[in-house]
Formats: sequence, structure tokens, C-alpha cells
Amino acid sequence: MLSSQRNPESVQEIPAHKTEMTLDEFLENDFEGYEYVRGELVPMSPPSMIHGEISVNIILPLGLHVRENQLGRLYTAETTFDLGDRLVKPDVAFVSTDRLPEDREKGSPIPPDLAVEVVSPTDKHYDVTEKALAYLKAGTRLVWVIEPVAKTVMVYRSETDFTVLTSQDTLTGEDVVEGFTCPVTQLFE
Repeated sequence: MLSSQRNPESVQEIPAHKTEMTLDEFLENDFEGYEYVRGELVPMSPPSMIHGEISVNIILPLGLHVRENQLGRLYTAETTFDLGDRLVKPDVAFVSTDRLPEDREKGSPIPPDLAVEVVSPTDKHYDVTEKALAYLKAGTRLVWVIEPVAKTVMVYRSETDFTVLTSQDTLTGEDVVEGFTCPVTQLFE
């Protein structure tokens, strides 16, 4: 998540905390502001105005397309998804109609079809890549990593199939959110 566009030297990393908590206990308590990764509570960066702007710039057109075409449901960063060894809260997530769990009163027991992450100044490139690959390993079909400083979108389809989109490109839902298109520049307006 994006906390703000600041000088990287002024951004302090928030360390993860080891815990004896299980995945199920985390789901029952759903600690706001944390994700659960292999036995650690990992703090999420506090969202900034820029983060909110980028999130809305993808949520509005994507949500409208999903709703108009009855493709499934869109979820915001408050929703927890189970990736097996971790519980994560993507900035935006899409689950197709045919995969929606019957019980939606708690976090999702399945990974999303599409996960969208907005990079934060406190995020390490390694951690962002690892998280994108964790989504794919768990069964997510498409991951978009939005990088606010370079104004790019890294599109992951598998660990060997990924593309960087720039302001000259158009982001598409491919076969995951069929028919969706959005100019990359629109994400950063």
C-alpha cells in the first residue's frame, strides 16, 4: 500500500512481528492494519491520499465494468483473502461469480481471480514480487502491481509471464475480467 510519495530516506520500515497465532485465529480476530505471512503479523502501510486516489481510479472503472457485465464482485483493502501460508488484504480484488463462496460473512477462503496492489515507499521490491508470486501460486490468475513513482503497472500472469505497462499502454482484464480496458495514464490522474 502507498503511504505517501516522500523522500525514501525519510520513510521508516515497520517491522513484522512473530506470533504464535494461527491462520484461523487471525481470521477470527482480523487485526486491522496487518496481514498474516508464515507466522508473522506484517503491518500494512497507512494509506495516503495518493494511495486512495489510485485505488479509486481503478475501482471506479473496474467496478462499473464488473457490475454492468455481472462478472462477479470487487473487494477493497478491508477484505482478507487466504493464500494458504498467508492471509492478505489486496488494495483491490475481483472474484468471479462462479467462484464466489457461499459464506461471505467473513474473509475469503479462496484467493481472488485478480489482485491489485499499489506499491508503497516502505515496500521492498523483493517483498512486492514475492507477494505477487504468492497470489499466483495460490491460484490468482492475474496480478496488477501499480507503481506510483514510475507510473507503471506490472502485470503478472505467472512467475515467467509478466509485462510492464507504461503511460503509453492500456491495462486490460484479459480473460479474467473480460472486456475491461483502462488507459494506464488514467490510474495516475
